[in-house]
Amino acid sequence: MRIDIISAQPRLMDSPFEHSILKRAQEKGLVSVHLHDLKEYGIGKHNQIDDYQFGGGAGMVMMVEPILNLIQDLSKERNYDEIIYMTPDGALFDQKTANNLSLKENIIILCGHYKGVDQRLRDHVITKEISIGSYVLSGGELAAAVVSDAIIRLIPGVLNDESSALYDSFQDNLLAPPVYTRPAEINGWKVPEILTSGNFPKIEAWREAKALEITKERRPDLLEGDSL
Repeated sequence: MRIDIISAQPRLMDSPFEHSILKRAQEKGLVSVHLHDLKEYGIGKHNQIDDYQFGGGAGMVMMVEPILNLIQDLSKERNYDEIIYMTPDGALFDQKTANNLSLKENIIILCGHYKGVDQRLRDHVITKEISIGSYVLSGGELAAAVVSDAIIRLIPGVLNDESSALYDSFQDNLLAPPVYTRPAEINGWKVPEILTSGNFPKIEAWREAKALEITKERRPDLLEGDSL
């Protein structure tokens, strides 16, 4: 998979992609992440990428030309499955979306900034709009890193235990069950006996029941329309 991220502040994303799982995924050749500085495609001697709104109003708007020119240059090298715009008014990002995007070969992520992008890009160029929550960030860079992380960890070979991602929260619309490790008792706090019993069918049933219980308590909306 290849992910191209377009940003007015690409250095904000250096750290997330240079450590831990995301770094190892790139070193293994399972994914390549490319950060593009939109200002390199800016207009005029000042490399302008934003301008005032038509009709007046507070806040600057990201211009069509720099973004379009960069996307067109990237598209000369390969076909893109999705051109994603990170914006607070996009569709709420969830595990299903992450699963679907992890199957793509090439995607572009455009980070919103200022007051957002010229609507004509949203109407004619962008194929998917995503939000990571009902709040506003200074820019889409951190959101793009979140989405990339959620996608990349699902690619086969990225995680040491490939089955691990299958049991994450939100897979099958359930939150994850409680987890424990050694020692089996500390300060009088004991691990549930079922988990040390060695009876793996009963352990799995316990985990499923706990996942359902926690989901009903904390995120009943995930079960709406479900027969569980």
